Amino acid sequence: MDLSEQLKKLFPDHVPSEDVAPKADAALISKQTDPLSCIYEKRKGKPVTIIEGFEMNESLQQELAKKIKIYLGVGGTYKAGQIIIQGDYRPKIMAYLTDLGYKVKRVGG
Repeated sequence: MDLSEQLKKLFPDHVPSEDVAPKADAALISKQTDPLSCIYEKRKGKPVTIIEGFEMNESLQQELAKKIKIYLGVGGTYKAGQIIIQGDYRPKIMAYLTDLGYKVKRVGG
């Protein structure tokens, strides 16, 4: 008996929902002409991922930074036009941003 069968016995009325890919917010997607840069660096010996190259206002960049941090479950910040994420999450960040409709370029390492 696998897990899905056990869950069906415990919750017979539950209808499982489909996995939903992140939807593009029209407000978060600007008329981006150049691809975003996803950069890997080490700061004070710790890995960080930096995303830069946005062509949108600062409040929308902060909102996007918050969504990325929640999606990854990690810490980070927004400073001077850059989203800084703690850790090396380039593949996940690039996939997430691509799903949102951005073009992303990998830089470094």
